This record gives sequence, structure tokens and C-alpha cells, in this order.
Amino acid sequence: MLSLSRVSPVLICLGVALVLSSCVRPPAEPLRPSYPPRTEAPLVRGLIDRAINGGTQALVVREGGILGQCLAELSAARVRFSPVPDRQNTSTCGLSQGGVLGADLGTVARMAPGEVEMTCQTALALSIWRRQSLEPAAREILGSDVVQIDHMGAYACRNVNNGGVSTRVSAHARAMALDVSGVRLRDGRRITLTDNWQGDAPEARFLRRIRDDACRIFGTVLSPDYNAVHRDHLHLEATDTRFCR
Repeated sequence: MLSLSRVSPVLICLGVALVLSSCVRPPAEPLRPSYPPRTEAPLVRGLIDRAINGGTQALVVREGGILGQCLAELSAARVRFSPVPDRQNTSTCGLSQGGVLGADLGTVARMAPGEVEMTCQTALALSIWRRQSLEPAAREILGSDVVQIDHMGAYACRNVNNGGVSTRVSAHARAMALDVSGVRLRDGRRITLTDNWQGDAPEARFLRRIRDDACRIFGTVLSPDYNAVHRDHLHLEATDTRFCR
């Protein structure tokens, strides 16, 4: 039999430590507080979802003039916009920093015809106008949602159409303008510039409201009050000009 006197004191201490450690339970894991999932910060400042004010047009020019920033604004607001390569069709006509505007997934109103080619800056201005003016004005004044925006197109290689002969190149020649002829409502009504501009009926008040709001977003806005050429549409031009009629 092995004598304890011959066992190393170190081994004895290790044995005692092992016995004691097997009897002691480790401390319980501390409870961790439960946090809600982290909300990601918005991609950009959300210009499309911001109320119109005196500085909106300047912001459109600033944000829309930088393609990457303009695309980020549209993407953050769930507006589909597919960039296309720059092109120069003639010495005065072409497209730069443009693309094809698709559906706005944050609204119910759709463009007709759809898939419109225009500059990104025009798409940005139009998206603000649609969300912050056209749709809420229809609900407030007409009591129904806009489901379709009827237009005559954006790009057209031509000079200004002022009822006479003009040598000035139109903003349409650079896809920087859109001509809107009217809207269709969820309840089936169709509101047009041709039929509803005159008078003081709710339809006329609606059209004048969205014209006035457009003047704080777009650089040039022309309506039936301007001349006979614009009797059937609103000319919405996303430039750094200042003309509203």
C-alpha cells in the first residue's frame, strides 16, 4: 500500500482541487435584455416624401443634377427608374443622365403610357409632384384616388411650340419635360385639361391646385392660362428656370 508520506504534496493539492471543482456549479449565465431589431437609416433624405415648400425646386435641381444622388432618391422612395446610356441624336436633341421611368411602388397612380424615357431630374420632380400634390389633392377635392396619369410624352426632337415659328429648342428635345393631359380616378371619372380647366367646379379647382403646386417643383410650368397651344395639357419642365403660367 502506498504511503501518503511518499506522495508529493503538489499531487495531493491537485487532487483536492479536482474534487472541489466537481462539486461547485458554474455561475448562471446573466440574463441579456431583449432589444427590438435595429431599423436601418434611410438611404437618402427622402426628398420625394417631403412636403413641398419654397426650397423644393432648388433641391430638385441640386439632387437631380447628380445622377448617383438622383438614382438614390428614386430608389429610396421605391420608384423604378432604369438608366440608359447617354446619346446625342442631333446637335440639339439627345438624352443625358436619363432613363426609363417605371412604376412608383409607393403609390397607386400609374403613368399612361408607361415606361417613359426622361432625364432622372425630370423623374425626380414628377415623383414629388405625384406624391405630394396630385394624389392628395384628388383625395381632398375630388374624394377619390388617382389611378392613372395620362400624358403626351417627354422626349420629342423639336423646337418650342408657341403657336408660331420658334428657333428656340424645346426642353422636350432633351427629355426634360412631360406634358400631362389629365387623370383617371378610382371611381371611374376622367379629369382632363380640355374639359375641366374652366370654371369653379371641383375638377377645375383640382387642376389649378396641381398646376400651382407644380410651379414650386418644376422650373417652367405652362397651362391653358398661358396660350391656346397648352389648352389640353400641363407642360412640366424640370429645369432651373422660373416661369409659371
